[in-house]
Amino acid sequence: MDVTAAPSAKAVAETTGDELSYGLRFLRKHGWKLALWFFFLLLPLWGFAAMVGELHEKEIFQFDMPLLVGLHEMATPGIDRFFVLVSKLGYLWGVLPFDAVFLLWLAIRRRFRDGLFFGLAVIGSAILNVTAKNYFMRARPALWLSITPETTYSFPSGHAMASATLGTALVMLCWRTRARWPITIGAIVFVVLVGMSRVYLGVHYPSDILTGWTAAIAWVVALRELVVREAPVPAATTAASGDDTI
Repeated sequence: MDVTAAPSAKAVAETTGDELSYGLRFLRKHGWKLALWFFFLLLPLWGFAAMVGELHEKEIFQFDMPLLVGLHEMATPGIDRFFVLVSKLGYLWGVLPFDAVFLLWLAIRRRFRDGLFFGLAVIGSAILNVTAKNYFMRARPALWLSITPETTYSFPSGHAMASATLGTALVMLCWRTRARWPITIGAIVFVVLVGMSRVYLGVHYPSDILTGWTAAIAWVVALRELVVREAPVPAATTAASGDDTI
């Protein structure tokens, strides 16, 4: 086992600065491609063109109501506690802290290209979600009083996008390693449970979840292709890091 000393705060700061410089050079050259794909996804979040018209009419899609009611009918105190926990892990308690720690870990390991990809994936996904929410302005379900009420707009789901962004990015980063199947299966289970939790808690329509998943996956896959094709492997990448991929 390769054991190395923990990096000092100064070393972490310097490495983080190197990662930022690497990312800024990439953005100066290819930022317009990211912006183009970003707005391409917004108009109208791909595969959901028919849904957009219904959103502006404030209608519920045909599959929304049966799934909402069906999950709500499962409610018990134990399932309530489970899905409340899953929902919290799907964003504020789990996904966001993991994103930050994992991005820092990639920078410390000097995996700058992977760090660039992962950082743009999670930050871009968050911006895409906020932009879409405020453009579509879909109200949240009001079929019953939720035990975890929300006040922001509903479409697309931020939890669905954040968890799907993380899961897709991790799968793509580890695909050439022996851990690819455990991580893939774990990511799928986690993403599905997070989506179910939001519908079960009555704070999202199923269509919010499906759109969030679709937009996140499309963003991450396109971004990975761009970074792999256009971003050079940094000279600082060590031999132990292989091809700059987890």
